[in-house]
Amino acid sequence: MWTDIRAEITKQVHRPAIWLLLGIAVVQTLTFAYVIPYAGFTGTTEGGPVSRGLAAMLPEQFVASAIGGLPLFVGALALILGVLVAGSEYGWETWKTVLSQRPSRVRAYSAKLITVAFGVLVFVLALMAFAAAASVVVAALENQPMNWPSFVDIVTGFGAGWLVTMMWGALGVLLGIVFRGVAMPIGLGLVWMLAIQNLLSSIAAPLLGWVDDMQKGLPGPNAGALVASLIGAGPPGVDPIVGGGQATVVIVAYLLAFSVVGGWLLQRRDIN
Repeated sequence: MWTDIRAEITKQVHRPAIWLLLGIAVVQTLTFAYVIPYAGFTGTTEGGPVSRGLAAMLPEQFVASAIGGLPLFVGALALILGVLVAGSEYGWETWKTVLSQRPSRVRAYSAKLITVAFGVLVFVLALMAFAAAASVVVAALENQPMNWPSFVDIVTGFGAGWLVTMMWGALGVLLGIVFRGVAMPIGLGLVWMLAIQNLLSSIAAPLLGWVDDMQKGLPGPNAGALVASLIGAGPPGVDPIVGGGQATVVIVAYLLAFSVVGGWLLQRRDIN
């Protein structure tokens, strides 16, 4: 099994698209969590808003800055990662080549899923590392104390971030297998995450009670609720519509469902 995982990870590491996704995630996080807020901070007169803006960019809040974009924007990149790992085999027409090397479909699928899990782990680690470095720069520029969150808070934030991004990555794997390609699943996945999901939350839910109740069981709102339970509401897609415990249970359920259904489809369907 380890040979299959190592081969899959090696293959994905050599794909420029994977590194591009990581670069976009880092640049996006730094831009909206530090560069733009700091530019606004330095151009604002003294007062309450300045103090609150500066506090959010200091080392004590770096975990919140790192994981604030995971439920929506970085989650969309994790979905693309999952689609690329699973769906590319159909576009390349290499599934037969992969399976002829002895691994069963279950082993090949497990290797891909573990590769996505490792990939999103790198994503979250990179975001936390860059956010911590950026917060140090801001604190140094503004002569602020270097107070850090507790080890428990850092680990909890990392775990929640990995869980959220892995759920979206598993959905990407499932969509890649369902549609046997890359373009269609990426398009549909992004439309759901960035358009339909937001329309339901911002427009339909305030007007229709049953939509408001329904969204409490959807993956996106629960991902946002889990992050909100740690950092509070604020970034787009981060809203405490349910408690952190319920959100965790729902996200784990979706992660398991996406993973199992993807493996079942690959096992049952023709790979052509």
